[in-house]
Amino acid sequence: MSDQKPPQITPVLLCGGSGTRLWPLSRKSYPKQFSKLTGDESLFQASAHRLSGPEYAAPLVITNSDFRFIVTEQMAEAGIDPGTILIEPEGRNTAPAVLAAALHLHAQNPEALMLVAPSDHVVPDAEAFRVAVLAGVPAAQDGQLVTFGIKPTRPETGYGYLELTDAPEDFTTEPMALSRFVEKPDAARAAEMLAAGNFLWNAGIFLFSVRSILQAFRQHAPALLSPVEAAVTTAKVDLGFLRLAPEAWAQAEDISIDYAVMERADNLSVIPFAAGWSDLGDWDAVWRESVQDGQGSNGPVTALDCENTLLRSEDEGLELVGIGLKDIVAVAMPDAVLVADRNRAQEVKIAVETLKERQVPQATMFPKDHRPWGWFESLAMGDRFQVKRIVVHPGAALSLQSHHHRAEHWIVVEGTAKVTIDETEQLVTENQSVYIPLGAVHRMENPGKLPMVLIEVQTGAYLGEDDIVRYEDVYARK
Repeated sequence: MSDQKPPQITPVLLCGGSGTRLWPLSRKSYPKQFSKLTGDESLFQASAHRLSGPEYAAPLVITNSDFRFIVTEQMAEAGIDPGTILIEPEGRNTAPAVLAAALHLHAQNPEALMLVAPSDHVVPDAEAFRVAVLAGVPAAQDGQLVTFGIKPTRPETGYGYLELTDAPEDFTTEPMALSRFVEKPDAARAAEMLAAGNFLWNAGIFLFSVRSILQAFRQHAPALLSPVEAAVTTAKVDLGFLRLAPEAWAQAEDISIDYAVMERADNLSVIPFAAGWSDLGDWDAVWRESVQDGQGSNGPVTALDCENTLLRSEDEGLELVGIGLKDIVAVAMPDAVLVADRNRAQEVKIAVETLKERQVPQATMFPKDHRPWGWFESLAMGDRFQVKRIVVHPGAALSLQSHHHRAEHWIVVEGTAKVTIDETEQLVTENQSVYIPLGAVHRMENPGKLPMVLIEVQTGAYLGEDDIVRYEDVYARK
């Protein structure tokens, strides 16, 4: 028997979705993977922790430009050193993303194993999942494309399915033969598949060697190779990120890994998994993960005689009260409130599209605007003024900038700010303030070791975020 340890697995975390079915908590500017939906850490952080340890190399994260600093900030909070962070110029679905990751890893080790996983799923038993992954390693080393099938607990119509040749008897974590992929069924067909016993939910998680998946792309999706390879080979390094070349990337087909490769391949294995999983695809799924005695709640919530109901308040200053509710989802944010029948949770996506058509800002914009240096939120706004709360991370600095249409007044309420106004530099401490005239070139920094908080009062004819002229920026924003 060999004592040789299996090779490390590189987690490939897909981190670019918008999760509109979980509006208003999940929005285009701050999607669900970065939110703390079911615990003390975000779904992204939980995914990174789940795929870390001696068996795993540093993760490769695929995200977009808007989320790149959120990714690094959350990984730092989780105590995980990031590996490569690939920046997609635009979303092209999972097939180009997986191919880009494989091509990048191929340059380092063609025999490397890669575990592709969405970053917004919930797996309560992380250790059981790690055991399942290790069970798939021999098959992946032998050239199999290994996917993970979840034991269904209900006739779910929101998931695709995997049909096995035989029904798993005891759900031991051993590779099994996959007969075919099955599209999302209607309710009657879902009930039939649940009763049959040889159908599993398709979790969209895959384990394979770099060599095997590249061969699969050559065989089943050759048209993707040229544009994605060009995007990877001409990628530009930017502050530790690797930006895929936009012109080449735009030529890649928008297609999922299932359609492009998996449904056409004949070297597929499935690891059955029965220890719990959810993609948190809608508020009904969140209710299932958080329910206790028929009631799910989060934040400052009071529930009286409520049944099978999810109540969430995402603002400590906003008390949400439910009385006599049944099968209701109520989610309160500082700028938007959702109230829906729990059984129609999938239709939240339709509501978001309606809000977009009406150009309602809440459809896509999160109340907290996250930036590389921290975040801000608007507290009050009028025709010619706006009041913001701004939080700056220790050691962080805003860009050196000016405004054409507004002046600003800063009041420090926590910590100390280092402020530059034209040629003058000064320290502004708690309960002190400083005025920035219209047109003045200015910068704010946090020289301390704790977050710095200030209140900003803007006055002027135009208060949009695009009224910024940047002269210097440590985060290389245009």
